[in-house]
Amino acid sequence: MIRTVFLIVVLAHGLIHLLGFAKAFGHADLPQLTQPIPRGRGLLWLTAGLLMLATAASLLVWPRGWWLLGALALVISQVVILSSWRDAKAGTVANLVLLAGVLYGLASEGPWSLRADYERSTRPSRAVASAEAVLTEADLAALPEPVRRYVRQSGALGQPRPRSFRATWTGRIRSSPSASWMAFTAEQENRLDLPRRHFLMDASMKGLPVSVLHAFDERGATMRVRLLSLASMVDAKGAELTRAETVTLFNDLCILAPGALTSPLIAWEPIDGRQARASSPSVATPSGPSCGSTTWASWWTSARMIGWPAPPMAAPSPPCTGPRPCGTTRKWARCAWPPTGRRCGIRPRVPTPTANSSSPRWPTTSVPDPGRAPPRCVQARHPAILVPWRRHPWPGR
Repeated sequence: MIRTVFLIVVLAHGLIHLLGFAKAFGHADLPQLTQPIPRGRGLLWLTAGLLMLATAASLLVWPRGWWLLGALALVISQVVILSSWRDAKAGTVANLVLLAGVLYGLASEGPWSLRADYERSTRPSRAVASAEAVLTEADLAALPEPVRRYVRQSGALGQPRPRSFRATWTGRIRSSPSASWMAFTAEQENRLDLPRRHFLMDASMKGLPVSVLHAFDERGATMRVRLLSLASMVDAKGAELTRAETVTLFNDLCILAPGALTSPLIAWEPIDGRQARASSPSVATPSGPSCGSTTWASWWTSARMIGWPAPPMAAPSPPCTGPRPCGTTRKWARCAWPPTGRRCGIRPRVPTPTANSSSPRWPTTSVPDPGRAPPRCVQARHPAILVPWRRHPWPGR
């Protein structure tokens, strides 16, 4: 809404500037403009008007650099307004609106923004080849059985082993079951040989933009949140955050790049036929290597432990035709588990593994008791749940 209003103001402001050009060259009789406008100044009015229109267009086609055009248009506009102050002083109000937008654009996309930090941090990863040799069955020999089973079912065999990847997200999140939903877009880049993970999210909270940057590298993990790209809301770092981000890194591998689970940087420890624990010595914390259960390998096999069936790989199920109790309408909403019952919704939440824990900690509202009917709909709390279904098939479906 704010963006739309701002766009309309800039468009109208640009069109009004063209009136000064029309008066200077005699293209229109404008008695409202009582002060004479020389032709040379009329060209400045035309320039300011065209720059305003270009700024409005760049808001749609060049969202990361529109503020540069806006700043130039603002300066020229205010110069011509001052030259005809008695007739054009009201245009200063529109320029103040434009100034606020330019300052926000500088804060959100400029050299000191979270976006700029993200670009600087991910630039080295883009120089690395995204994949290497093809993954074969021989590469799975050293993995525990649950991990081998997962990698096979993911379809990674026969595909190039990834070294880096980039993902984009669109969805909505909330901080608690009673909180309002916040729409967001995000992008992330992972480099798997170091490892590194950078995740940049733009969300909207009560109509105001919020920027979030997660960074994970050899120095540990950091998380920064800014309101309007100016006011710092969160600036977190330390061993606890690094440990949590390590689990998130394993989530990414399991969901987005399962072929990377064979990396020599990951040390696997079998727990039993259904679970395995992973650690990465390259991810250092003050207390030593970060360690946690492999979320998706454990989730999949733990789901079998509580009695849910594990069907073979098959085509994705069609969209539900029944009611959607959670109000979901997006294309990633499919019939929830178990396959029997065909209730509408989204897959259950990802369990939250803890460091040095042999099993994931299940949210009490997410996992049905074997003797009870499954929940009608459980909203996903992990952004990876929002992967389009047909592009990223789930194991076992």
